[in-house]
Amino acid sequence: NERRLSRPGMPSGARMPHQGAPMGPPGPPFGGSPAVRPGLTNQAMEASRKRPAPSQQQIQQQQSVQNRNRKKPVGFPGPNEMPGRQMDMRKAQSDPTLGSNAKRRKMADKILPQRIRELVPESQAYMDLLAFERKLDQTIMRKRVDIQEALKRPMKQKRKLRLYISNTFNPAKPDAEDSEGSIACWELRVEGKLLDDPGKMKRKFSSFFKSLVIELDKDLYGPDNHLVEWHRTPTTQETDGFQVKRPGDVNVHCTLLLMLDYQPPQFKLDPRLARLLGIHTQTRSSIIQALWQYVKTNKLQDSHDKEYINCDKYFQQIFDGPRLKFSEIPQRLTSLLLPPDPIVINHIISVDANDQKKTACYDIDVEVEDPLKAQMSSFLLSTANQQEIASLDNKIHETIESINQLKIQRDFMLSFSRDPKGYIQDWLKSQSRDLKLMTDVVGNPEEERRAEFYHQPWSQEAVSRYFYCKIQQRRQELEQALALRNT
Repeated sequence: NERRLSRPGMPSGARMPHQGAPMGPPGPPFGGSPAVRPGLTNQAMEASRKRPAPSQQQIQQQQSVQNRNRKKPVGFPGPNEMPGRQMDMRKAQSDPTLGSNAKRRKMADKILPQRIRELVPESQAYMDLLAFERKLDQTIMRKRVDIQEALKRPMKQKRKLRLYISNTFNPAKPDAEDSEGSIACWELRVEGKLLDDPGKMKRKFSSFFKSLVIELDKDLYGPDNHLVEWHRTPTTQETDGFQVKRPGDVNVHCTLLLMLDYQPPQFKLDPRLARLLGIHTQTRSSIIQALWQYVKTNKLQDSHDKEYINCDKYFQQIFDGPRLKFSEIPQRLTSLLLPPDPIVINHIISVDANDQKKTACYDIDVEVEDPLKAQMSSFLLSTANQQEIASLDNKIHETIESINQLKIQRDFMLSFSRDPKGYIQDWLKSQSRDLKLMTDVVGNPEEERRAEFYHQPWSQEAVSRYFYCKIQQRRQELEQALALRNT
C-alpha cells in the first residue's frame, strides 16, 4: 500500500483534483460544471485541469517563500542555486536602472547584524569605522559639490606680462646684388613673456591680446601705409611676437596700441557711473553687483514695491528718471558701458648703431587662469581613487557575506544539535511547502502516493470518463481517415 500508484489509463505526471472536489455528470446532485461533458477530447480535459492564473495573494506568497529560501542551511541548496544576497548584488550591478536603491542596498550589506555583534563584541570597532566612513563620504561629496560650483565662476590671477620692444637697422649697400640690400631699412620687434609662469604649457604672447595696432609717422609713410594692424579671428594662429619691416634711414616715432583680451569681457564705465561706483573697468556682473550694493547701502529700494528703485539725484542724472525697475538695469547699462581703453606705448625707432642694442621693457598687468582650477578639474575627473575604493568595498561586501553565511551555518548546527529529529522534520515540511508553491503543483502529492486515495467514489467516474474520451478520440481519427480515403 505504500508504493506509488497511478490511475488506470492516465498518462504519467497527470494528476486529478484533490480529495473532496466535485466529480460526476453535469448538474445536480454532483454539482459538476456544465462545461465538462462526455465527448470532450483529452486535450480539452487537460486544459480544464490547468491551474488558473495566480492571484496577487499567491504571488506575494511565492515571493515570501523565495525570501525564506535565501536562509536555507548551507549544503542544502541545489547545485545551480545562488545565495540570495549575491543574487541581489549581481542584479544591482547588471541593471543600471536601479540607481540609488542599489547603492543603499550595498551600504546596508556592509552593516553587521545585531545578533553577530552580540556574539562578537569586538565587532563594535568595525561599526565605528563604518560610521566614520559614512561621515567622510558625506564630507567628500559636499566638497565635490563646492568645487563644481567654484569651477562655474571665473578664477583669475593677476600676473605681470613683460613687453620687450627693440629694433635693428640695416644701412644701404651700394654693391649689393639684390634690390633689398641696396635700400636702407629697419625692423621693429614686439615680444613678451609672462613672468614666473609655473605652467608647463607656455602661453603665446599674442594670446593675451585682442588686437595690436602700430601707428608710424604719417608724414614719412603716408596716409595709406602708416598703420600696421593685427586683430584676433577664430582661425588666428598664436605667435610669440610681431615684426614690422619698413624702408628708411631716419628715426621714426611710433605708437603701439595694445587691446587686452579679457575673459570674461570687461567694459569701461561711463565717467558719471564710474565716479559713483568707484570702478573704472570691470565685468558686467561685477558692475551690476556694485550697483546693487550702492542701492542697498543708500536704501534706495522701494519699501512698498520691492521691484522698483527710488533714484537719488545721482541716479536721476545717470538713468534719467525718478524711479527705475530692477529688470531695466541690464538694458539701461548697455548705453553706459564702453570698450576698455587700449594700452598706449610711445616708442622711437632709432637708426643709430649705438641705440640698436637697447631694448625697451614694459610690465603689463594681465589676468590668467588660476592653476588651482586645473587641479580642481583633474580632481573631479580622477577615477583612480574611486576604482580602488570600489575594489575595497567589494572585499568588504564579500567578507560580510561570508560572515552572514557562517552565522547561518552556526544557527543550523545549534538548532540541529538541540533536537535533530524535530529540526529535520520541520525543515522538510517547510521545503515541501515552498517547493509546492514554486513548482505550481496541484493537489496533495503526499496523499496521492497512497492507495487509499484511489478507493473513493469519484475514481470509478474518472476512469469511465477517461476511457469514454479515448473512444471518442479514436472514433474521430477513424472518421477522418475514412474521409481522406474516399476523397
